[in-house]
Amino acid sequence: MIAPDDMAHCEAAIRHGSWSFHAASRLLPRHVRDPALALYAFCRLADDAVDLQPEKASAVLRLHERLDQAYAGKPRNAPADRAFTAIIESYEMPRALPEALLEGLAWDAMEQRYATLSELRAYSARVASAVGAMMCVLMRVRDPNALARACDLGVAMQLTNIARDVGEDAQEGRLYLPTEWMEGAGLSPEAFLESPRPTPVVARLVARLLREADDLYTRSEAGIGALPVSCRPGIFAARYIYAGIGERLRRMEYDSISERARTSGAQKLGWLCLSGLRTAASVVTPASPVIFARPLPETVFLVEAAAEDTAPVNDWSDTLYETMAGLKAQDAARLRALKHPSGQVRTLV
Repeated sequence: MIAPDDMAHCEAAIRHGSWSFHAASRLLPRHVRDPALALYAFCRLADDAVDLQPEKASAVLRLHERLDQAYAGKPRNAPADRAFTAIIESYEMPRALPEALLEGLAWDAMEQRYATLSELRAYSARVASAVGAMMCVLMRVRDPNALARACDLGVAMQLTNIARDVGEDAQEGRLYLPTEWMEGAGLSPEAFLESPRPTPVVARLVARLLREADDLYTRSEAGIGALPVSCRPGIFAARYIYAGIGERLRRMEYDSISERARTSGAQKLGWLCLSGLRTAASVVTPASPVIFARPLPETVFLVEAAAEDTAPVNDWSDTLYETMAGLKAQDAARLRALKHPSGQVRTLV
């Protein structure tokens, strides 16, 4: 079980760091809400540990060590680490799921870009769908079809985040729009990063990304009906709150550079109420055949890792090892570059 003090710390971290998730989590039953908040606190800690550190490669490598400690039952002496270790033990959390998240963060540290939509989905699978699969584990849901739809929802949410943050990411030198889309529209990725401006071309790319997200939001709803009834309002709420960001972008004519798309507290309250209505309807509505749709190719490894009755077809972990090896090489190169001719590492102040 998660210690009360650790739980209080995790809830405070999410309340201040992710109001949208905290609001949606209030609709989850207590036995799911507490581990969900602890899970998100650990994931948020991981994301911030990389995003806010100047030496991102080193930050990811340290996170990998913390994950090793958690799975060894000897977590670092920090509330989020202790709480996550309790989740691992209580729910038999497949290690491949948090490792997938770690790989996505490693791709961020390596400033990886994505040429195609498939590559962007692969990134989204790691940083978002992996969390959706872990949420299913917390709900004791291991059905492959339900997991596939949870992964759809994760990718949809991440595509929405990317569409919302095009301007902010560009200011930081980050680019997530598929570069093939940009080049096909006559927009040079380097030129855009040098001078990110709200143009009709960029607006069309943002709109295209949101259409992809909308298709996945629709597919994901079939999976919500496969969750325990008590859990459905919270997941419907997350679905509507994130999709609402896309609706706000549409009203802004897809300009995510001049300002950040925000939704109001009143809107969120409306979506919470709608989630309750959708849950009531889901109890009496026949299951949608969409539940049986094949998972996205980019999320298959997550479904296989989390499902009880399937064995992984591919050893995806090879990609993680290659990524971590590349990250170690990058960090080693950084240290070599900091050395004086004498061979001593220069102290940074």
